[in-house]
Amino acid sequence: MAHQPTTTSINRAAFLRSLGMSAAALSALYFQGCTKSDSVVADPTDGTDSAGVAVGNTNPGTGKIDFTLDLTRPENAKLKTAGQFVTVGGVVVANTKNGTYVAISNECTHDGGPLWYRISQDDFRCPWHGGLFNTDGSVKMAPPRTAEQLYKTTLSTDKNTLYVTG
Repeated sequence: MAHQPTTTSINRAAFLRSLGMSAAALSALYFQGCTKSDSVVADPTDGTDSAGVAVGNTNPGTGKIDFTLDLTRPENAKLKTAGQFVTVGGVVVANTKNGTYVAISNECTHDGGPLWYRISQDDFRCPWHGGLFNTDGSVKMAPPRTAEQLYKTTLSTDKNTLYVTG
């Protein structure tokens, strides 16, 4: 007499519990790459943003970008160190590995994800689908096909104020 296999239906949450992982733990692990603790996110508004990080227009959707960053403020002081970056409204500003400041739109042209500067590769990466952009805003690696908007950065002579325009 042949043995008849049996099948049992199980939902996703029950399956994960059987592995010893809750859905929340799996979600936390999956979305871990979607946060960046060393970036400052400011409201995209005219005037001083809610965090006091920038003065001026930081939102590309409301017209020309034109804002200043006080590099003596704690929120911006890390920009004096090569490899660090801050997100201000709709713009990400980085101090690149060669010590120059770069500012580009902070919305991946592929699917709208945020961008993070990576000093080891001297580029910007979108954590959502792995898109890469060079420091001039051009696409380094797909899935994005369209370059990021590059903004002009000017450092004051005392090196305490960064102007971003474009």
